[in-house]
Amino acid sequence: MIRIMTYGETPNSEIFLRGLGVVDVSDVVRVIIDDVRANGDRALLSYEERFDHAHLSSLEVSATEIEAALAATEPAFLDILRRAAANIRRFHEQQKRQGFVLDEANGVMLGQKIEPMERVGLYVPGGTAAYPSTVLMDAIPAKIAGCREVVIVTPPNAEGKINPAILAAASVAGVDRIFKTGGAQAIAALAYGTESVPRVDKIVGPGNAYVAEAKRQVFGTVAIDMIAGPSEVLIVSDGKSDARHLAADMLAQAEHDKMATAVLVTDSMALAHAVQSELEAQLPRLAREEIARASIENNGKIIVAEDLSAAIEIANEIAPEHLELCVDEPFAYLGAIRHAGSVFLGRNTPEALGDYLAGPNHTLPTGGTARFSSPLGVDDFIKKTQFIYYTKDALGAVAEDIAVFARKEGLTAHAKSAVIRFEEEQS
Repeated sequence: MIRIMTYGETPNSEIFLRGLGVVDVSDVVRVIIDDVRANGDRALLSYEERFDHAHLSSLEVSATEIEAALAATEPAFLDILRRAAANIRRFHEQQKRQGFVLDEANGVMLGQKIEPMERVGLYVPGGTAAYPSTVLMDAIPAKIAGCREVVIVTPPNAEGKINPAILAAASVAGVDRIFKTGGAQAIAALAYGTESVPRVDKIVGPGNAYVAEAKRQVFGTVAIDMIAGPSEVLIVSDGKSDARHLAADMLAQAEHDKMATAVLVTDSMALAHAVQSELEAQLPRLAREEIARASIENNGKIIVAEDLSAAIEIANEIAPEHLELCVDEPFAYLGAIRHAGSVFLGRNTPEALGDYLAGPNHTLPTGGTARFSSPLGVDDFIKKTQFIYYTKDALGAVAEDIAVFARKEGLTAHAKSAVIRFEEEQS
């Protein structure tokens, strides 16, 4: 049964038990990365047989397989995918930015231009559940940014096939190439390239502990979005919310995996007990009861705070991935939220809405990193190049200032570079 505690009973930093029970996989991951780097496709095929029990003759998904997946997907679900994709595009189109030029009158021109990354890799989990929603959320911003090639890696089943829903979502999102490989080996393939899998400029997308560690180890060779931890939700509620709804929202997060965390912070002890009872009532009805129960019993908490202001402060200290504000006037509290990946306002905005259909991205910072990180978006797939232009007269006006600055740092060659053009004229 989930534990009920009062505010101050445990340090806020311990409310989400970061990394509970996670073993160190760094050595195993390092061996896999080195193997893929040295042996390419041969290593990938070996790992797919070992880990996913898939005997593959080819790593890349063919156009025929994608067409078959589309034909096998229910028309109603295809329509939902397209509507979700439209919402995601509409939201992320607003994130596009333009470069700028500062054209000064004194012979100086400064600016910044925006360039998309050429090729990006998206990791799509395929273990205990398939996530076509992740395909949409990761691929569409990359396409809006203008990336020349968007590549997916995702583990196959034992028959060597990819879940048709993932392939259908990839088609809707405009993904260019898809490869049947998962785990740390897939991350290594994207980072270094193999005979089949092209090397990419950035890797994004969630995964298990092995995927997260692999992203950590290849960072620097390739860019990454974040080191994603177990998923989490924190719900702030007054005493007027329906306990059934809150319990359902907590279980929606808990069913992701046993390490997921669901926390309720409320100013009502009566609601706390009602939600505790509802969790026990709803758990047996879930298809993934074992996973959700382990999450709730090991990581879940209900905290009774003095008032809603105290509850908001708990939320800010924790900086949750998902934050639900189930209160009468949610917009009155929005300005007080300083640290959260995504905020769900009101009693009729469950976190699942953001997972699938609303449009804002569901790839979010976890483990308290919302204090300094942001949701995945178009900015994750661009790079900025700045430029500088000075006429000779404009350089002459500041050359001695540059030289003084350089000499202060002991860099006499820098100083000479600034003034030498004018020394030549005087000789």
